[in-house]
Amino acid sequence: MNSVEAAAAALPLESCVLRLAADDEVGVATRDLPAGTVLLGSAGPDSAGWELTVSANIPRGHKIALKPVAAGNPVHKYGQSIGRALADIRPGAHVHTHNLGMDEVKQDYEFGTARVTPAAPPGPRPTFQGYRRPNGKVGTRNYVGILTSVNCSASTARMIADQFRGSALDDYPNVDGVFALTHGSGCGMVLGSAGAEVLVRTLRGYAAHPNFAGLLVLGLGCEMLQTERFLDPETAPALIERLTIQDSGGIRATVKAGVALIQGMLPAINALQREPVDVSELVLGLNCGGSDGYSGITANPALGVASDLLVAYGGTSALAETPEVFGAEHLLTRRAVAPEVGQRLLDQLSWWQDYASSGGGSLDNNPSPGNKAGGLTTILEKSLGAVAKAGQAELSAVYAYAEPMTAPGLVFMDTPGYDPVSVTGLVAGGANVVCFTTGRGSVFGCKPVPSIKLGTNTELYNRMPEDLDLNCGIIVDGEATVQEVGAQIFARILAVASGAQTVSEELDLGQEEFVPWQLGTVT
Repeated sequence: MNSVEAAAAALPLESCVLRLAADDEVGVATRDLPAGTVLLGSAGPDSAGWELTVSANIPRGHKIALKPVAAGNPVHKYGQSIGRALADIRPGAHVHTHNLGMDEVKQDYEFGTARVTPAAPPGPRPTFQGYRRPNGKVGTRNYVGILTSVNCSASTARMIADQFRGSALDDYPNVDGVFALTHGSGCGMVLGSAGAEVLVRTLRGYAAHPNFAGLLVLGLGCEMLQTERFLDPETAPALIERLTIQDSGGIRATVKAGVALIQGMLPAINALQREPVDVSELVLGLNCGGSDGYSGITANPALGVASDLLVAYGGTSALAETPEVFGAEHLLTRRAVAPEVGQRLLDQLSWWQDYASSGGGSLDNNPSPGNKAGGLTTILEKSLGAVAKAGQAELSAVYAYAEPMTAPGLVFMDTPGYDPVSVTGLVAGGANVVCFTTGRGSVFGCKPVPSIKLGTNTELYNRMPEDLDLNCGIIVDGEATVQEVGAQIFARILAVASGAQTVSEELDLGQEEFVPWQLGTVT
């Protein structure tokens, strides 16, 4: 490159690289940086006035070295180690899988040393328009669900639900829909085992979910998991019916009977009205999928602001995906309200490490290829960005998968990182709104709960505008702050809880994303 070309390619470092903590050895490129680009720093890592030359093509969202790092030394981002250098790294280098590997995680865990109780802003308390149910909970939607006890009744349940598509509900504008929740288990299992108990908790949570105004529970008849194990009439919706295919005369007779039972529910469900409800009745599920290098910079911390606002008003916000807090768990234990809360999180992580190794893997098998293409290299880096969804609030409780979330404040639920399984657990635990961040473009929905999808970067939002509800990339673009976008997310949560449709709902997504976590022996 001659002097003229070098001058043309020179860019102020601050215009194209984000350094997230003062001592970080790496920054995040906010635009594609071709090899040979000269970056000029007004205040460099070690002295004022410096420059470096990009030594390899660095895609936006990926990491660039700002300091030299010797092989074997830790590399820091967010002020935390994200791994160790596999080779000597020079300033200007692309830092990724070729020269950055996992670091051994040895944390000195502290409990309750960084507790923060968010304060509610001055002014009137927010409300939303919700459906108050007989069980005392508040729904954000008004669905009829067909809940199956066993996979053998899945096709029949779908046949019943299909009869309510198209114009079938035109006379019932207050009914959000009729759909089937099917799964791949319910028989060939050991009742009382860990796997069976997880499925029972999941089905019990959905059966009692306030977004259902009516419920048809459908079984085959001879399955191991009989409906009595997960259906409690006192906590289920006011309108509930049961059918078994064997007792109803087979599939065709069951479909006919099921349709008639649901048609009998519709007038009463349609008559239900939304009413003003205090914001503290919201239970927000936090999830991310298809993360990229911007996730921990834009959408996740902005969602953390919204989460803190909800907690400040007495609501519940639930972080999940246990394998994706590995390497950042020490930040959560410091926020635990009691040592036993922090220890329960550590116990869950220990279980996951044993679980992964027993299957021949490790928690470092995450990130996915898509995550890596978006700039994330190790699970340590991914986790540090993922926990930003939880804001700054103290951690009030830790729950097992699909366990009812009864404590207000920020809570944690033990779930896999696989999005449909994770969100299924959150919904079973009582989440009535979900916020889902994505940097690669996840197309996710989760009936009966609305899922608000938050894009991490503007390029993605412009490429998939009909699949995302909000563009958080404007933070990197310099058009808004994290706090301002967090306030936008909070306002969107209230609007969606009051009935505004999400893009996933407009596309009628969410029926197939009901995926209970399957554990244990199949016999």
